[in-house]
Amino acid sequence: MCHKYTKFAQIELFMIVVAESGSTKCDWLLDDGNGHVYETFTIGFNPFFHSTEVVLEHLKANAELMKYALQIQEVNFYGAGCSSEDRNAKIRAALEAVFLNAKCSVGHDLNAAAYSTYSGEPAITCILGTGSNSCYFDGNEVTEVIPALGYILGDEGSGSYFGKRILSDYIYERLPIELQKDFKGRYQLTKEEIFSKVYNERDANVFLASFMRFLVPHKEHPYFSEIINKGLRHFAQIHIACYPNFKEVPVHFVGSVSYYFQDILRDIAEEMGFTVGNVNKNPVSALLDYHKNLTAAS
Repeated sequence: MCHKYTKFAQIELFMIVVAESGSTKCDWLLDDGNGHVYETFTIGFNPFFHSTEVVLEHLKANAELMKYALQIQEVNFYGAGCSSEDRNAKIRAALEAVFLNAKCSVGHDLNAAAYSTYSGEPAITCILGTGSNSCYFDGNEVTEVIPALGYILGDEGSGSYFGKRILSDYIYERLPIELQKDFKGRYQLTKEEIFSKVYNERDANVFLASFMRFLVPHKEHPYFSEIINKGLRHFAQIHIACYPNFKEVPVHFVGSVSYYFQDILRDIAEEMGFTVGNVNKNPVSALLDYHKNLTAAS
């Protein structure tokens, strides 16, 4: 279902709130139970990088969320890095400090991806955004075969993965001349500034992934085309082929990288013998439907 979002208005109650957070951005949908859905945004919250205090600060800075915070009954938050109880507790503490009358739950972004792409049959679901990961969902349980290693050791085929390659090739002056000139003119970044952003500041993965805005318009350039193909194939070999039945069930994708490069993913799928299912740039709308269906069934 595709929701038609409504501007915030004076209402009495929100029945369900769903938040889907990558490392870059968090999308919030608020459903009042009467056919109106409201949307707002915050930065992405990842408990690997953000404390309860930081999450709380950004929640309080969002005027729409604060205006209706006491009217919200249920908050379902899914985020990158929310894969253990101690990390989830950081996010939950901030939510409970704002949404005082709501039942607040925190889950992994893999669960959000699986729930939002589920079409009634077991499937593999992949995340390809700022970071990358995959899982298997049989309709009841979400399972992982290969762990996510994060942007330093893993995140194959993700925005941060490609961002590292762009920056290293830029510093080494290995970009083709026209791309080197374009990048330098657009960003005016020195090696020292890049090092500081990557090694000394918070959210280095988000900084790295931000250079997807440079790569996507140039994706047809032979230099980047080869890099994209190798990166996505690397992801598929590690995070899709690890499932014994990867050729027998659909493989769904969520995230901006999969959305913009879905034609390349389909070529790789044909070569490797798997079937691309749903491709959602942003899973939050389908995730809201999943939770509304759960509520209706209970």
